[in-house]
Amino acid sequence: MKTKAFGITNIGMKRKLNEDTFLVDDELGLFVVADGMGGHLGGEVASKLAAETMQKFCRENKDLPPRDRLEKAVNRACEDIYTESKKDAGVAGMGTTVVALLVDGGYVYIAQVGDSRVYLFAQGAAWQVTEDHTIVQEEIRAGLISHEDASNHQHKNVITRSVGYEKTALVDIYRRKLQINDTFLLCSDGLSGLVEIKEMLEQLEAHSMETSAEKLIELANSRGGDDNITIVLCRAME
Repeated sequence: MKTKAFGITNIGMKRKLNEDTFLVDDELGLFVVADGMGGHLGGEVASKLAAETMQKFCRENKDLPPRDRLEKAVNRACEDIYTESKKDAGVAGMGTTVVALLVDGGYVYIAQVGDSRVYLFAQGAAWQVTEDHTIVQEEIRAGLISHEDASNHQHKNVITRSVGYEKTALVDIYRRKLQINDTFLLCSDGLSGLVEIKEMLEQLEAHSMETSAEKLIELANSRGGDDNITIVLCRAME
């Protein structure tokens, strides 16, 4: 089984810089979206360094079991970003979210830190695979607020985990046996904050992956585009 993938990023309507980075590496079976934050240019540096470090680590450690390879790749990126932030006061405190897919041996492994998301679309249905690492999500899980309250919460964009702010990160890892036509959508919160999962499914059912991604970005921008918007789509093929 092989994969077909496509990535796209857009600055949005209100930001002056694009601090998102994506990686599509079909040879490694590695796909990443990172949403950077912190300091002037810090977010851009952190997200780019995360993607590059993970790609290098996975290329050099193909002998590691895929779950370990992916988790260690995220933490190598975390260490490198943290170290870099200590060298340069201009990027002090920088960090990034990370969502990543690693396809290996008929399985897909998903890593997540922060509030970027992975969705799965299969057989006409849709699921949010990952769970945001945010104050709002913790309050929902604790029963303090409802999902309806979350969109207007004053701390809705405050994350509780990131890659690079500290030397190590706690990484959520998911695994799924790949099925033909499984389609995974990785995105930064510039998309997920403005576009519903059912709208993503509608676009994927109506268009090619490339056109779907472009139309989803157009939709997010039509609703304000208040953040950078990045999408990677990955589909399992025969």
